Amino acid sequence: MENCGTIAILGGGSWATAIAKIVLDKVDHINWYIRRDDRIEDFKRLGHNPAYLSMVHFDVNRITFSSDINEIVKKSDTLIMVTPSPYVKSHLKKLRTSLRDKFVVTAIKGIVPDENLAVSEYLHKVFDVPDENLAVIGGPSHAEEVALERLSYLTIGCSEIEKAEMFSNILRSHYIKTSTSTDILGIEYSSVLKNIFAIAAGICNGLNYGDNFQAVLISNAAQEMSRFLSTISPMENRNIVDSVYLGDLMVTGYSNFSRNRVFGTMIGKGYSVKSAQIEMEMIAEGYYGTKCIKEINRYYHVNMPIVDAVYNILYERISPLVEIKLLTDSFR
Repeated sequence: MENCGTIAILGGGSWATAIAKIVLDKVDHINWYIRRDDRIEDFKRLGHNPAYLSMVHFDVNRITFSSDINEIVKKSDTLIMVTPSPYVKSHLKKLRTSLRDKFVVTAIKGIVPDENLAVSEYLHKVFDVPDENLAVIGGPSHAEEVALERLSYLTIGCSEIEKAEMFSNILRSHYIKTSTSTDILGIEYSSVLKNIFAIAAGICNGLNYGDNFQAVLISNAAQEMSRFLSTISPMENRNIVDSVYLGDLMVTGYSNFSRNRVFGTMIGKGYSVKSAQIEMEMIAEGYYGTKCIKEINRYYHVNMPIVDAVYNILYERISPLVEIKLLTDSFR
């Protein structure tokens, strides 16, 4: 593969919109799969996504929209998947077009529910995408800040570093810095874990724990992340303090743009899971990721007190006040 060919965005949310903006800075035209025809019509009429990042304006003449995923996949060489992880299976269930010869990039920071697989694992296992044709986008990058062209750093993971470099050239700009890695699974699983840890940070915020404790929580979360990644995907040269791991954890744990932190804050303030989800009107990936990681860890038995605490609060309905007090006693 000498270049990325025709690029498609699969997904219509805020991160999909931000990535479309980045890509259109470098290429003349993209294909874009958005599930709802009414959203597509509004997008074409308004010149911006009607539901997300409405401050980002697009030249819609440079975009081929379709609600037919097969049409978009057939016309494209590189597919950037940016749908929420709970909906990956339902979107791909409609697929009748082979993915074997496509370069598939996942920007999904979640696990495929029921399968308990990272998205790249799922694409390889179910859709027979070769490992060398799979890539991931990671790093501390809130869609809102990318939309505002605030300096952001992305890491592209792929088993073939040349392909990672080639794709990173598409993303690089005056406000997007890029680096490459071969640690596909480490990037994917760390992006799931940081959402869970951000929920924990939000819960503690809702319970009025201060900045001193938040720092202790995040440092313990980094250790927990390191233990888990070292167990499920051992890698000699992985450095947990790199921005794609620790940086993403910190921005998701501290930023007001973090929907997982906001969701956790609501839980800490006494909202039920359902009422918090309804009020947010956006997916907090960490809610689903918590259950998936808990189930995966039943096999690996990694010591993960923060994940366990968040699971107990969200799924076992243990009082946040009680559960976090137990967690604080385990920290040092």
